[in-house]
This record gives sequence, structure tokens and C-alpha cells, in this order.
Amino acid sequence: KKYPLLSNRKNIIVIADEAHRSQYDFIDGFAKHMRDALPNASFIGFTGTPIEKRDRSTPAVFGKYVDVYDIRQSIEDKTTVGIFYESRLAKLDLKPEERLKIDPNFEEVTEGEEVESKEKLKSKWARMEIVAGSENRVKRLAKDIVNHFEQRSKIMDGKSIVVCMSRRICIDLHNAIKELRPEWYNKDDDKGVMKVIMTGAPKDPLAWQEHVRNKKKRKELGDSFKDPDTSIKLTIVRDMWLTGFDVPCLHTMYIDKPMRGHGLMQAIARVNRVFKDKTGGLVVDYIGIAYDLKKALSDYTASGGKGKPVLDQDRAVELMMSEYEVINDLMQGFDYKSKVRMSLNDSLILVPDAIEHILKQKEGKERFLKHSKKLIESFALAVPHEKALGIKEEVGFFQVVKSKMMKFTLGKSKQSEELDSAIRQIVSKAVISDRVIDIFESVGFQKPNIEILSEEFLSEVKNIPQKNLAFEALKKLLTEEIKLISRRNIVKGRSFAELLEKTIKQYTNRAIETARVVEELIELAKTIKQDQEEGKKMGLTEDEVAFYDALEVNDSAVKVLGDEALRSIAREIYETIRKNVTIDWTIRESVQAYLRVCVKKILRKYGYPPDKQKIATETVLKQAEVIAKDWAEKSV
Repeated sequence: KKYPLLSNRKNIIVIADEAHRSQYDFIDGFAKHMRDALPNASFIGFTGTPIEKRDRSTPAVFGKYVDVYDIRQSIEDKTTVGIFYESRLAKLDLKPEERLKIDPNFEEVTEGEEVESKEKLKSKWARMEIVAGSENRVKRLAKDIVNHFEQRSKIMDGKSIVVCMSRRICIDLHNAIKELRPEWYNKDDDKGVMKVIMTGAPKDPLAWQEHVRNKKKRKELGDSFKDPDTSIKLTIVRDMWLTGFDVPCLHTMYIDKPMRGHGLMQAIARVNRVFKDKTGGLVVDYIGIAYDLKKALSDYTASGGKGKPVLDQDRAVELMMSEYEVINDLMQGFDYKSKVRMSLNDSLILVPDAIEHILKQKEGKERFLKHSKKLIESFALAVPHEKALGIKEEVGFFQVVKSKMMKFTLGKSKQSEELDSAIRQIVSKAVISDRVIDIFESVGFQKPNIEILSEEFLSEVKNIPQKNLAFEALKKLLTEEIKLISRRNIVKGRSFAELLEKTIKQYTNRAIETARVVEELIELAKTIKQDQEEGKKMGLTEDEVAFYDALEVNDSAVKVLGDEALRSIAREIYETIRKNVTIDWTIRESVQAYLRVCVKKILRKYGYPPDKQKIATETVLKQAEVIAKDWAEKSV
């Protein structure tokens, strides 16, 4: 039967999302009805998994690819992370009769279908389901998943999902895990670590009912699973949540179900979403999907996609060991391995000396930060491979060193998150943050508070033996202090920034020894401190000092006016600015013109050199713009 005509216009565009799905039946299906209704429309399809088979072809329906955004591009753009593959078939140590033999030509069961009827019980799928769901195999599977999941959880926060062949196996696996980890189980949807996600059927056994939820409840549980801070960490599914369900914090998928084609590609894509410091997703194979995965990937690349959607975990191990060797070369001559493996405190006490050892080397800091980042990323993907577990404590130590080094050079960034992760690796379990020894304390002096430029603090910095570390610490502290000064006093901020930059260049070029550079930074810190005290001695407020400095007070022609006159000018300018600035004064030319006139009048009143008035006026207005912004922020 032909669908009635809706319009024969040519300027209609039909957009099909997930275009690999229901777009192929031109005999009596949806595709035919759409074209009967809109015969002259243009059809555009969007899909992440195009199909190119004899009986179903996405390009045949929609035409040539207009644009291909492939895996390689998405990883480069950081819109997705890489996916790694790990086969753990051998880890189950099954008897020959318990091993599944999957026919490469075996057609996957239709999504949503359950093995129930006598006809289906005769099928290959039913026979495989019986073997896959045998009691011994499920128990071994549960044991390995628990071990693998716990090892992964020590390294990274996030969620995992298990995919089984049938609802029966989902529930049996849940019960087997419950026996091993009873504390993971809770009937309440808001509590517990693991849940089975499935729909129900009228003939289901009574024992299954606690796992059956209505649509609303499943939606609520799905939202909870997406939240990285909720207790639910592990879900067991058959078909649900494998397409169109985005959980950025999902990092591992355990597959114990034959899958193929676009269904397999859609499923594994659940773990490639970007999240915090997640370096990649992991697909763990318990059933032997290697052939189907390879076939699905070849179909993908044949469609014009570039970059490997999935990499073997051995590649991650290879990358990890390569970066580990690079870091070991950097650490040559520094004895750390024996102490790192002894205790957390022994490891953390070594951190300042480790940083010093790295900073002494040419481009040591840059090389260490680059390669330690790669090591940490590949390590997270390689766990729980035995080679990864063998260097766990050392990688954790390198991560602490990296985090502390970044604290001195790159600001806050993700330092606290990264440090928590590093400490977890060293001690193999979560450690509360107050166990972390502060870098200042560990080199012999108290952590600086607000008075970072006090004589006592600067004296302690001068006396620490790790001079390169002292340089990095002072550089960071002074940079932050000068930024704060620049927000209120542009003249002094610019002056101090130039002095700091000059000293940093001397250090970078190794023009003078590190100890001397540290002394120069300490002198700069003292100058900043003295300058702050000078304003108080003159009887000026901090804001008035900023306008005082804008008057080129060190110029010989200006100095002749005397300090008293210059202080009076600064006070009057401050009062004038304070009274006349409005929220939008910087974009209102009339207000700016009025302020220029006022400033010039004040300068002429006190005999300020005429040839200096133009520059002084512009500097004063720039200073007014900066300080007015600070006033506005404080008033909020």
C-alpha cells in the first residue's frame, strides 16, 4: 500500500539521525513510506557507524559521504579518547567443554529478543547461552571481573559496565559477585555499588523482580550512573544502555556476549567519552569478539574513517614501558626505587630531592613533565597488566613529583586531583589528603601563609639545599604576588614584572649559578615588601600610592616638586576619580574627557612639568581603569 503524498516540493530536506538503522526497507518499510510521502525531498543521513553490505548500504541510500569526522580527528580534537582492547579469555581458565566456539558467520540475535521459545532453544544462540551461563563459568567470570574492577578502581575513579548474553546470565553473574562482595549489594536504587539493568516479562521468575524497573525508575538509575559521585559503579546489562547512552565517567566495558557490526561499534563507543583526566576507555573481552571487532573496524575504515577506533592493550603496555625507560634515564644517579616501594612517607620525603635532580638537567623539567604525562596515561590504560602492576609504586611516585613540580611552575591546574590519584597508586588504596606531606614542610620549613614575603620565610628559602627547587618556588610565589600588585598598581606591577623576567632569563640561560639567582629573587621579594611599607610611611592609602606611582616620581624634573606636593596631587586625583567613575565610564568618551580635564587641572595647580603632563594624564587614566575594576569586584 502506497503512503499518501504529503508534498512534491523540491525544497524539503529530510534529516535522519542514526542513519544506519531503519532506512533500508524500500519494499514496504519506513524508507519507502518516507519517499512516497516526499518524493522530491533531499535526504541527509548522520551516523557514526555506516553500513556497507549487499542488502543494506548507508551510502547507497543517502549518496556519497559529504563529510567524514573520523576517530583520528576526534581524538586529536579531544572530543573523544582512545579505546583499548584486552582479551581475558585465558584468565577464566575454563575446561574445553566450557569454552564457547563462536561461528564467524553466526548472525547476531535481534536487539531486544530473549531466548525463550522451543524453536530458539534449538538455535546456536541458545546452545551458546547455556555454555556461557554454566555455573562454574559464571563464578570464574565474577571472580575475574571483581579483581579487574578493583585494580582499575585503585588507579582511576569512574564507572564500568558488563554486557551479558541473556537476562538469566545477568542475574546469575550479579548473584555470584554478590557472594564475593556482599557489601556491593543493596536493594535500594540509591545505595550499593552494582545493579542489573533490564526489562521484565510476565513469565519471569519471582527472584528476578527486584531487578525489573519501569521506565521512570530506569531513567532515574541511569541519571545516577552518569553522576561520578554516586555509589553505583558497576552495571550489568544485556541490551540496555549500549546505544545513545552517554556516561563520560564510564571507562571500562566487560563484554561476555557475541556482538558484531555497527552494534558492536555502538557499544564500545560508550567508553570513549572525555572525562577529567581519563586517558582512554578499555574493552575487556571474555567471549572472543576479536574476529567480529576486527571485521567491524575494517568496515569502518572502508567507509573512509581514519585512525584506529580500538588499540590492543599490548600497545598501551608497550607505550608505558617505553616512557618508563625515558623517565628512568632522567632519574639516573638518583636512588629512589627501594624507598618508593617501602612506604608512603618514604616516597613523599624523596619528592623535593627528586625535583631538584630533574631541574639540574638541561630541559629536565620540560622532558620530565612531557614523558611522565605519557607514562601516567599509558599506565592507566595498561592496568591490570602484570607489567603495569610491577611498576605501580614508581608511577605513583612520578605522578606526585609531576604534580608538585606543576604546583611551582604552572599554577593550580588539576594538581589536587592528580595528587589524589598518585597517592592511591602508591599505597594501593585511597588515602586521605592529610597524609600528603607539603613540599615546603618536607624541605625543612613551614608552609607559607599570607605573609609569603616575610623576612623569616625568605631566610628559610635561602637556606634550603635544593636551590633549583627554591628558584621554582620563589618564581611562582613572586609571579602570583606581582599579578596581585598589577591589579591595583600598573606602574609598580610592570616594574616588578620586568625585574622578575630579567632574573628568570639569567636562570634559563645559566648565566649565573642557581644559588645567586635565588638570592636575586629574594632581593626582589624584599624590594616588593619594602615598597608596600613605604606607602604607609608616606601616609597614603594603597589606592593613593598607585596614583602617586603614576606621576613618574623618579623623574628628576618631577622630583623638584617635592614629596609633599606629589602626595597632595595623588590624594586629589584619587578623590576626583573616586567621585566620577561610573560602571560604564571606560566606554563613555564624555566621562573620559571630563576626567582628563580634571587631572590636567590638578597637575597644573601644583606646577607639574608641562612636557610631562600628557604622559602622566594617560598613565593616571589607565591606573584609574585598573583600580575601578578592583573597586567594582569588591562591591559585588
